[in-house]
Amino acid sequence: MRLTYFLDLVSSWCHWAEPTWAELQTRYAGRVQFDWKIALMGPGCFPSSAEQENWFYRRSGLIVRSPYMLSNGWFDGPNADYSAPSLVAEAARSLGATGDTVRLALDHAAMREGRKVGRLEESVAIAAAAGKLDPAVLRARATSPEIRAIVDASTAVFHSLQITQRPAFLLEDPIGDRAVFSGLIQLAPLAATIDAMLADTAAYACHRAHFGDPPAA
Repeated sequence: MRLTYFLDLVSSWCHWAEPTWAELQTRYAGRVQFDWKIALMGPGCFPSSAEQENWFYRRSGLIVRSPYMLSNGWFDGPNADYSAPSLVAEAARSLGATGDTVRLALDHAAMREGRKVGRLEESVAIAAAAGKLDPAVLRARATSPEIRAIVDASTAVFHSLQITQRPAFLLEDPIGDRAVFSGLIQLAPLAATIDAMLADTAAYACHRAHFGDPPAA
C-alpha cells in the first residue's frame, strides 16, 4: 500500500506532524510505500500579522503539549510569497536529495529558528547545506518551470481530494481502498487504518491463492 503526505513547508501543523510521519516510516518499513508531496497554501491561509501568528502558535503548541514555542521570524507579512522553501525542497529531491533531510532542515530553520525561508536565497542556502548540493544548481532548478509544474500539480491533487487542511495523508491499497486524513496528526488513527488496510490486502491475497481470479461469468 501507499501513504502520501501532503504538506507546505511553512505550515506549523505540518511541523507538529513530523514525529508521526517518522514513526510511521519506521513502523511500516518494507510494507508501505511512503511519499510526500507539496500542497502550497494560498494567500488566505497565512496570518495577517506576526502577533496573530504567535496566537496560533500558542494554541497549537499547547494542543500538542510542546516544550517549545515556534518562531514567527520567518513571517514577512500577509502578502508575501512563501512558496520558496517548498520549491527548493522539491528541487533538491529532483537533484538526488531524496527522503526528508532537506525538507526537515527547511522546516527547522523556519519554525524553530525563524529564518526568512520565504526568500529564495535563504531557502537555497539552508537546503544546499543540508543536502550537500551546489547552491547555484539548486537555485536554477528551484526556479525552473519543471519544478513549478510539479509543485502546482501536487497542489492540484491535494485540492482534488476536496480537503483544506495540511497536513493531509492519503492512504491507498492494491484492492482499491482509500482513506484520507486532513489536519489530523495523531499516530493512533493513522496506524489503525494502515493495519486494517494491510490486513484486508493480505486477506484478498490469501483468497486468491486458494480460489484464483473470479469466474468470467
